[in-house]
Amino acid sequence: MIKKIIASTLLLSLSVSVALAHPASRFNVINGDQEEKYEKEFLPLMEDETGFTLSDPHEKINDAYKERYGNPKDPDYDKAWTTNLDNLGFFSISNDKALYPILKTSPQAAGFQPFNLLIYKKIAEDVTYIGHLDPDTMLDITGVTNKADREAYVKMYEPLDALVTREFGGKIVTTEYTALPAKPMMTFEFEVDRSGDVVEWAETFQEEFEAAFEEKKYIIAGFKNFKETYEDDLEMEFSEYDQFFVYGLCHFTFSYNVFNKGRPDAGVFAPCAMYFYIKEGSNTMVVGMPRLSVWASVMELKDPAKVKWTETIDSEIIEIMKSLGAKEI
Repeated sequence: MIKKIIASTLLLSLSVSVALAHPASRFNVINGDQEEKYEKEFLPLMEDETGFTLSDPHEKINDAYKERYGNPKDPDYDKAWTTNLDNLGFFSISNDKALYPILKTSPQAAGFQPFNLLIYKKIAEDVTYIGHLDPDTMLDITGVTNKADREAYVKMYEPLDALVTREFGGKIVTTEYTALPAKPMMTFEFEVDRSGDVVEWAETFQEEFEAAFEEKKYIIAGFKNFKETYEDDLEMEFSEYDQFFVYGLCHFTFSYNVFNKGRPDAGVFAPCAMYFYIKEGSNTMVVGMPRLSVWASVMELKDPAKVKWTETIDSEIIEIMKSLGAKEI
């Protein structure tokens, strides 16, 4: 009887464990160095065949790490410097036409748009990794619940994944995680001054925003104005919003201490996407960004130093936003 109870308990435990597993990331793991093919052949093909377009590429980030943290003459020289990467590339892409109806009803989906189609290669391995964060997990983090939007968002990735596999092959490797933090997003509100032109107000805010983050040693790694993309470039009506833009943020020292020190795969989260939108006629600008603590949970970071970095960056970003007049919600 006792053996039956133990066996039943073990089975239940395993069932719960499986039930709690969620997809984290998807990578094609390909033999050899694929950097040149990825940049010169694949990216142009991607734009032609999948609807995804490239913005704000950041190639060979590992070389920048070497120039800064591997240079004894640089003030930020790391005495423990070791070159661990042959290649680390962040390539922000988005499928604007596929996103169009999704952003109209689920603007928080922009918390990972554009997203990083990451490529990296470790010195210690003769294989290249190309991949991204799982789209269902992106939606879980950002809080998108609309069923139709979720289905469309996930489907959007299918031709991209198929093209990567067709062009590079390799072994497809997926990772899992068990739980998100209780509050995966940091969200804010700003009061909008409607006494003048809202576009001018937003541009003034953008200048102040960029200056505040650059003063704290953050890099503005990307910027995409979805309002302009849809109405000016694609000539598609986007009247639900008076403004809608996304910043890509990077803290270079944080990224070095995570990506160059054993966890380049966590680059699927980089750069951090912070979205801003003002609904038509609203006096409030809504802002959202996935917390860095989500990185630790989804990528299952175990190193206390790396986990501490995520906590530090979360706190600092919230402090900067409040200094700009944000109300945390």
